[in-house]
Amino acid sequence: MTSPAHESEQTLAAARTSLSVQRAGGRRLVAERRSIGQTSRKLKNRHLRGRIWRMLLGVIGVIVAAMIAGIMIGGIGLAGLFFTALGAIVLAALLLRYPMQKVPDRQQLAQGSLKSIVGNTELWLETQRRALPAPAVRLVDQIGVQLDALGLQLAQIGEDQPAAGEIRKLVGEHLPELVASYTAIPAHLRKEPRGGRTPDEQLADSLGKISSEIDSVTRQLASGSIDDLAIKSRYLDYKYGGALTESEPGG
Repeated sequence: MTSPAHESEQTLAAARTSLSVQRAGGRRLVAERRSIGQTSRKLKNRHLRGRIWRMLLGVIGVIVAAMIAGIMIGGIGLAGLFFTALGAIVLAALLLRYPMQKVPDRQQLAQGSLKSIVGNTELWLETQRRALPAPAVRLVDQIGVQLDALGLQLAQIGEDQPAAGEIRKLVGEHLPELVASYTAIPAHLRKEPRGGRTPDEQLADSLGKISSEIDSVTRQLASGSIDDLAIKSRYLDYKYGGALTESEPGG
């Protein structure tokens, strides 16, 4: 039997977790450092490069402004140099940190091109990892790798293909809705069995099914390329195989 103090600690911990989840579901979500896939990593690197360029332009602007002011007033002196350096450092620090990369809302994940859906879904999943149990985190990391492979295949199909609509729903709707349904459950209720299984177990099982479906879709999309490679290999073997064998030493 748990003591009232222990129950109070559990309640407070659950409240803090719920609060962090509510914040994670809002517009203020920003990308985390840890990436679950190459696509989200590329998006974050691109955003970082943009901040670095803005920082460099801002620092150059401060220096140029100080030089112009010095020419106009006949010098800025040591105090002017100090404030110029201070202003450049403060501006550089701000521009390197802001603006943070925002993650689209869950309702926006299915919008845009198929390529953007893959990247944005990876970014969104990264913000949800802290609220998930360990088995689900491992599956999310696995799904991140699978989404990278799927993204490579999506570059070869058009937006009007029948498979495009199914992929849009699977990656941009069903997967985020599953995770959002779990995070909406208070933390202290996620390990309580309901219908024979806990929400933790249900989440891991459903994520496993989605992972299998993403792998299946990727294989289907890649089957054309695999068949094409096999045909080319047989053709090259037919056309050049004999010549290569005859050209071998001692042949």
